[in-house]
Amino acid sequence: MKRSTPARRIVAISDHDVSTVDGAYQHGLQLARDGDFFAAHEAFETAWRACAIEERDFFQGLVHVVVSAYQRGRGRPVATERQRVKALRRLEPFEPVHRGIDVAALRRALDRAEPDPRQYLVDRRAQPPIAVEEEQQAERDEGGP
Repeated sequence: MKRSTPARRIVAISDHDVSTVDGAYQHGLQLARDGDFFAAHEAFETAWRACAIEERDFFQGLVHVVVSAYQRGRGRPVATERQRVKALRRLEPFEPVHRGIDVAALRRALDRAEPDPRQYLVDRRAQPPIAVEEEQQAERDEGGP
């Protein structure tokens, strides 16, 4: 079986690197929401290689989620199902919520074999940006410029 990343190219980072993990994680979420599942899997792999050992299954689970969606798009039902089952197993310990993702909801969607995981790959901790008008009004209310 051909791997997307040859084993000889997978390099673990010796000490976990928080900035790499966080950046790759957020990038992977954005790519997944954009439907670029192949690129999302590479971003999540980067996070997986840089993360602390306690989170490896979480990131590997996300890799399986997006690879399952990618394989579905390629019309490969056996590969889709294998990745879906792996994602369910890897993500279970991280329920109900981990890193802002509603893992319980994601796993329920995987259990139902929903075809598109994008709505579940959202960091709920992220605050929506404040509209410029609201920010300017707040400054005026505080007596700012």
